[in-house]
Amino acid sequence: MTITRINSNSRLSGAVTFQGLVFLSGQVPDEGQDVTTQTREVLAKIDALLAEAGSDKDHLLNATIYLKNIQDGFAPMNDVWSAWLTPGQAPTRTTLQAELARPSVLVEISVIAVRRP
Repeated sequence: MTITRINSNSRLSGAVTFQGLVFLSGQVPDEGQDVTTQTREVLAKIDALLAEAGSDKDHLLNATIYLKNIQDGFAPMNDVWSAWLTPGQAPTRTTLQAELARPSVLVEISVIAVRRP
């Protein structure tokens, strides 16, 4: 049973694969100023990591979305999220409000996927 770690440092790995599963750590934006821009940036990072791990958004099983302010951020995040998903391929999902790592971070998303056949 091989565990593969992708984009690792001393604290975490960006992704870990194990037995056909892909686990992504929480992805945060680098520069976006609003929830819409930050969500787009985070989803682009997820696309890149999933591709590197041999998967894609159509193989998502689960997503956890953390918002700094769920009242202000839920609708704009959902608009970007819904446009990003392929119709009929929505994963299970949990969305919650949380204090995030930096004050400028408004959204963080982690996902679990299966590798493409």
